[in-house]
Amino acid sequence: MTNHWVDIKNANVVMVMGGNAAEAHPVGFRWAMEAKNNNDATLIVVDPRFTRTASVADIYAPIRSGTDITFLSGVLLYLISNNKINAEYVKHYTNASLLVRDDFSFDDGLFSGYDEQKRQYDKTSWNYQFDENGYAKRDDTLTDPRCVWNLLKEHVSRYTPEMVEHICGTPQADFLKVCEVLASTSAADRTTTFLYALGWTQHTVGAQNIRTMAMIQLLLGNMGMAGGGVNALRGHSNIQGLTDLGLLSTSLPGYLTLPSEKHTDLQTYLTANTPKATLPGQVNYWGNYPKFFVSLMKAFYGDDARKDNNWGFDWLPKWDQAYDVLKYFDMMDRNKVTGYICQGFNPVASFPDKNKIVASLSKLKYLVIIDPLVTETSNFWQNHGEMNDVNPAAIQTEVFRLPSTCFAEEDGSIANSGRWLQWHWKGADAPGEARNDGEILAGIYHQIRQLYRTEGGKGAEPLLKMGWHYEQPDHPESEEVAKENNGYALEDLYDPAGNLLAKKGQLLDSFALLRDDGSTASACWIYTGSWTAKGNQMANRDNADPSGLGNTLGWAWAWPLNRRIIYNRASADPQGKPWDPKRMLIQWNGAKWVGNDIPDYNTAAPGSGVGPFIMQPEGLGRLFAIDKMAEGPFPEHYEPFETPLGTNPLHPNVVSNPAARLYEADAKRMGKRNEFPYVGTTYRLTEHFHTWTKHSRLNAIAQPEQFVEISVALAKSKGIANGDHVKVSSKRGFIRAVAVVTQRLQTLNAGGQEVETVGIPLHWGFEGAARKGYLANTLTPSVGDANSQTPEYKAFLVNIEKA
Repeated sequence: MTNHWVDIKNANVVMVMGGNAAEAHPVGFRWAMEAKNNNDATLIVVDPRFTRTASVADIYAPIRSGTDITFLSGVLLYLISNNKINAEYVKHYTNASLLVRDDFSFDDGLFSGYDEQKRQYDKTSWNYQFDENGYAKRDDTLTDPRCVWNLLKEHVSRYTPEMVEHICGTPQADFLKVCEVLASTSAADRTTTFLYALGWTQHTVGAQNIRTMAMIQLLLGNMGMAGGGVNALRGHSNIQGLTDLGLLSTSLPGYLTLPSEKHTDLQTYLTANTPKATLPGQVNYWGNYPKFFVSLMKAFYGDDARKDNNWGFDWLPKWDQAYDVLKYFDMMDRNKVTGYICQGFNPVASFPDKNKIVASLSKLKYLVIIDPLVTETSNFWQNHGEMNDVNPAAIQTEVFRLPSTCFAEEDGSIANSGRWLQWHWKGADAPGEARNDGEILAGIYHQIRQLYRTEGGKGAEPLLKMGWHYEQPDHPESEEVAKENNGYALEDLYDPAGNLLAKKGQLLDSFALLRDDGSTASACWIYTGSWTAKGNQMANRDNADPSGLGNTLGWAWAWPLNRRIIYNRASADPQGKPWDPKRMLIQWNGAKWVGNDIPDYNTAAPGSGVGPFIMQPEGLGRLFAIDKMAEGPFPEHYEPFETPLGTNPLHPNVVSNPAARLYEADAKRMGKRNEFPYVGTTYRLTEHFHTWTKHSRLNAIAQPEQFVEISVALAKSKGIANGDHVKVSSKRGFIRAVAVVTQRLQTLNAGGQEVETVGIPLHWGFEGAARKGYLANTLTPSVGDANSQTPEYKAFLVNIEKA
């Protein structure tokens, strides 16, 4: 979230798309209802299914799953064509005026630079034109045909209301009603907030779904505003914390990047990750990358990280490609993996193509499960009659179960969707032999390190040099880890004038104090300030709200620096006055920025030319994404890999995302519409939380067994009655379920044909107190988003028959 949960109440329009907040986030959804009831906000829901959120919406528009980019690009075209933009915001705060290279192009579904063999783009042409000083050229008149604004207009020109209806199945009248309401928030005193969740991310174009919405917010002037922003509704706290702390295969904590094999030395690595300002005088906060990186290495390796050994750079692994879960299970399937440590994850129940997952786990020598519960993965060989070629008697995988604690059995912090770090305290001791995850990992770490000491072996140095100076080495306390994330001064720190800023050993209160000379350590720079010399800021519990905006700066702590709304400089006009005085976040008082939030920066005066989007080297919000996105700098509609249309109406030669993550074995397990004519999509229910609460008897009573939802028309055509048992199949397997015939799903007319959707809740399996059954992910394809590798759970092909 650029904003936060409570801030939703400040919106004039709440658009829920790619999510079902009332059902999947029922506590947080209260703020959307508060906006509706107390702020007279209009609630819009765009969803393939008429959900519980839709039931309280002012406007509901149906959509074919997997076509969100077409819908949102149609909104972009509407806003541009009808001049419903915040023109001053777009001119000063976006890259609309910057000129793009002459060799950048788009033709027949592909951008310039595509390599068909590698399924990747050379992104060289996706960049600006630069002058002799290295600054991006611009045309403030927006008349140059190579400026971002004109390229954007040309790109979205195909997404007319007629095309939206043709591809999405959304009636034009419904689409135009949504456009009209969104357009009303181009006024400076009105805002829209977009709420999305896995309904947007779990597609092969998931990252571009979110980017298209962000572009709408830039045109409307809603980024950085109270009641605006880009707001991801996390399924649970661990998801935000996972990305914060760099648990992805090519990441380091604080959204730093793990070196790749192309980074042969420290300087090459830092140069690649430390951008230079592309417009004069920009803040360009990633220019501080060396300070964040060196401080991280000091946290990793302590005194052994020194300038003369490049701060231990050579000890970091260098990746050749992303080793996400899709990649790892493909390697496992090809006998390239010996063992697997599975911590707090249940891939048999939650990762695509369940039968492939089981077959892959069956090829291991060992599997280590760290989890509070018995999971399907810990008992993966128990097939319960599902279609699978694996013979349990032939499986040689040795499984080790290490029972861990749940969050309520340990102290620690929770990072919620709004970036709030809230400290919680242990409610009870763990049962039996359960240990917390830190203790388990510490035990493994010490044992492996001892083996290296006594036996030697390749790659011993990085492990043996790692710092581990906790008071209880076998059981690091959460408080110590939190302080390590925050960071310390390793020497006395002074400003250029010689004033003491922090004493040696002092906890730091700002990442502005981090240095690249080895005098500071921080394991996660964005968390600096969360535990200072004044104490644990995450434990703050002052809910005072003098502004009435809900920022409550004394409640918990939000990264970065307790800022509640990111890019809040954009909430004020170029002269430093709030666009909307009633929702004032910050304003210029003649000497510095002050207000109801922590300013993005304090000293850059209005008129200085410093842009509000300080994490970008040009200081501007990007309508053109330069070289960041895997499949193009502009969003483009690509069909799901299993499409009910069999083609792409916009460009039949490029049907699906040309850069999506797809392995050879998985490509052979893709279904076609002649055999699987219906669209399957997965989702969650209020009565269950993922695959965990099926262990709870009360939850199991509330929703005891797998069901699927189908439309009245589909039920009639297949001879299925409400309550009948059905078999739902895909190219990868089948499940059995109870049919719920409902008007919540409609037959849509898209691509010149009728499209039916089968809704598949995902909470059941063969473990827990609920009725033993099938796993929804048996049906889903193993293909991932080109940027995040998130699998495509929301749009795939199935058939359904009466059992």
